Amino acid sequence: MYIHVGNDIVVNTKDIIGIFDMDNTTVSRQGKSFLPHAQKDGIIINATDDLPRSYVVVSHKGKKAVYISSYTTQALEKHTKNQ
Repeated sequence: MYIHVGNDIVVNTKDIIGIFDMDNTTVSRQGKSFLPHAQKDGIIINATDDLPRSYVVVSHKGKKAVYISSYTTQALEKHTKNQ
């Protein structure tokens, strides 16, 4: 199944590694460094024009991507469970 992460972007739920809250995961040292490293690696895809609330890490055919979303983690997780 697929979930909508924003800006007409959908991802296959089988490819999702994790759904993370933007505020909670950027507090720790490792969390703070993850998104800048992902940006440097060119794997961030902005799926929102609004305030980012979460990010979804996916891996498809060996390629990783990080989708920045305005949806809350609870909303995204609910969509994965409804599939």
